[in-house]
Amino acid sequence: MTADQLHARVLHRDTECFVIDKPAGLAVHKAGRITDHLELYLPHLAEADGDGLIGDGRIGEPPKLAHRLDRDTAGCLILGRTPWALKRFGQMFAAGHVEKTYWAVAEGIPDADSGVIDLPLLKKIEPKSSLGASRSSWTILPDPAGQPAVTEYRVLGTSADGRSWLELRPRTGRTHQIRVHCAAIGCPLVGEPFYGPERRPPGNLHLLARSVAFRMAFEHAPVSAVAPAPKHMRDALSACGWQGE
Repeated sequence: MTADQLHARVLHRDTECFVIDKPAGLAVHKAGRITDHLELYLPHLAEADGDGLIGDGRIGEPPKLAHRLDRDTAGCLILGRTPWALKRFGQMFAAGHVEKTYWAVAEGIPDADSGVIDLPLLKKIEPKSSLGASRSSWTILPDPAGQPAVTEYRVLGTSADGRSWLELRPRTGRTHQIRVHCAAIGCPLVGEPFYGPERRPPGNLHLLARSVAFRMAFEHAPVSAVAPAPKHMRDALSACGWQGE
């Protein structure tokens, strides 16, 4: 990703943070066999832009991840520009003080037009196999012994072929929460490689971190940012009644 390409994805900037529109398919950091990831390109945002930094006075240092998005999820990602901002975001996410809204297109239509999915989730780790697996793997499963996980949903539209356009607001922040919760109510996301009825190649997940809203402190102005629908989701959204931005 070039500097111009990354700067074009900035949805909000101030002296404490950026909100960027992360492209689908790009991991946010190195993990396992992943070698291409967002952190490699964050120095582009440290290049001279005329606004400097406040707080500890550091100028020209790259911002850092304030939270995570799945590799195949597009949309709003918050980056902290100062140590104070990163600490503050950690507190705000833990307390649920960052409002996050997602859009998704699902295979299937929920029974109710809106509702709450309250289903604990457990991370299950599969050890290395004697049959040739080079490393352990993991998956997320609904399980009463898992961590509490709650997602609000609302149906924004449906298509003639049985898909639904969903607005989702996670009250908790578990790994793959929205994806597993949607699959659990019989509505796996379009392009879902792991939690649908069959395994599919990754890269076409119809999940967008549509917006974020927060206020870092009383003396700071409220911040809100909205990410555009990515190209790979637009046809499916349109079929469900979306009429563009």
